[in-house]
Amino acid sequence: MSPKDLKSRAHDTDVTVWVGKSGLGPVTEELSDQLADRELVKVKFLRAARSGTTTEELAADLAGRTNAQLVDTRGHTAVYHR
Repeated sequence: MSPKDLKSRAHDTDVTVWVGKSGLGPVTEELSDQLADRELVKVKFLRAARSGTTTEELAADLAGRTNAQLVDTRGHTAVYHR
């Protein structure tokens, strides 16, 4: 599936993972589990998680930790593909 197709499908996907003040550690396994069950997962990075860094940096770090493909970041939300 092309990146354009994935971005299009991601538009109607709901956020199911939220990254807060505890950082990426607590959500890494949750994202991996969700990606095992579905093709796309949308993650929201809350203000508390972004202190001193950007959403793009956090999104790329989380993709690396879960071996997922980062499809898109928009605002404070990222979409991952298995």
